[in-house]
Formats: sequence, structure tokens, C-alpha cells
Amino acid sequence: MFTGLVRTVILYILIIAGVRLMGKRQVGELEPSELVLSLIIADLASVPMQDYGIPLLSGVVPILTLLALTMMLSVLTMKSVRFRALMCGRPSVIIRKGKIDQREMTRNRLTVDELLEELRGQGYHDLTAVQYAILETNGRLSVLPRAGQRPPTAQEMGVRAKESGLPWVVVSDGRLLERNLTALGRDRAWLKQELGRRGMRGVEEVFLLLADETGQVYLAPRETGKGEGRG
Repeated sequence: MFTGLVRTVILYILIIAGVRLMGKRQVGELEPSELVLSLIIADLASVPMQDYGIPLLSGVVPILTLLALTMMLSVLTMKSVRFRALMCGRPSVIIRKGKIDQREMTRNRLTVDELLEELRGQGYHDLTAVQYAILETNGRLSVLPRAGQRPPTAQEMGVRAKESGLPWVVVSDGRLLERNLTALGRDRAWLKQELGRRGMRGVEEVFLLLADETGQVYLAPRETGKGEGRG
């Protein structure tokens, strides 16, 4: 029993390392090479995890080899445009200037129903509203609407908009995140002042506190009934 536990933990850590190497992507955003790597690693890990008669190295060595190969391929894809196109493919323009490219749909084995489903998922129910639709290498569809269908920007309306800062989580569930507080350019004295303005005696009373460089602060107390404040 103990041997099985140790083998499972080791293989699990290796699988996590493999997933981390692929970066912060969701399953649906994986490139073909990354998806293949995930499937192979999972299969290699499952055999020695279930069969104790197979040496653990029989699963560890192939997994480490694949991870090393993945690192080398990642470097090559960053250095060479041609190699990146070979491994990951190129984006395909499915709709160009409002016209569906049927040849590209056939080449990518994309049906009309799938195209319409992707467009509806992004809020486009009328094909005439689409200027370009690009099928990315990760399988997602990027849509560029016609000029008349785009919402007006503040610049187009002649309105001077104020830039917003990047919000940082300073307090999460009663715990102070020192690193974020430092990145924000603030200190404990500032935090104590902000809490005092809202009747808080300490971070243990705060469920969530967000702050940005412009001075905007969002605070949600841990106790129910006190409400939320923004200043």
C-alpha cells in the first residue's frame, strides 16, 4: 500500500510538471503538440501507477524524456517561424470582408453549424455583421465585426476617459498578501488607514480588499450584514 502511494505521488508530480511546462492554458487552448504530450504523459503514468510489477523508472524515464523534448521544441518554436508554423499551424481566415471562404472551411473541416455556433457564442447572430472571422491555431474563432457593429469608443465620442489601474488583491479571506501590497507601492500604514476609514480593526475582518494605482479601493467585510464599501 505504501509503495503504491509513493509511486502515485511521484508520477503525479511529474504530470503536474508537464502541465506547467505547457504554460497557463486551458485544455481547449492547447496546441496540437501540447495536447499530444498531455495524452502520452497520462498514459505513461497510468501503467506503473496501477501495475506494481513494472519498475517505476519505466514510467519516469519516458516522461522526463518527453518533458525535455518539449522544452527543446518550445525553444525552436520561439526561434523559427517556419518550425512554429509546422508544429502549431497557421490561423485561417474563415470569413473575409463579410464573405465565407468555403475552401478554408473545408481545409479545416469546419462545418456551417460549427461556424454559426462559434459566432453565436460571441454574440453574433447575423453573418452580415462580421467583417473577418479567423480560426486560430488553438481552435478558437476570433471575430472582427464591421465598423457599424462595433460599440463606439470614448475617443470616437470625444470623451476623455480616465485610465484605470491594475487591481491588486491586498487582502484575501483575512490574509494579508505582502507581495501584492509592495507591488502596489503601499505599506502597512496605508492599509491600516484604509481599514480604519471603513471601521475595520484588522485584516482578519476583511474578506477581500482590492486596490489599484489610481487610489481606488474595493473592500468586502468577512462578516455578513456590514455591506461593502468603495472609496
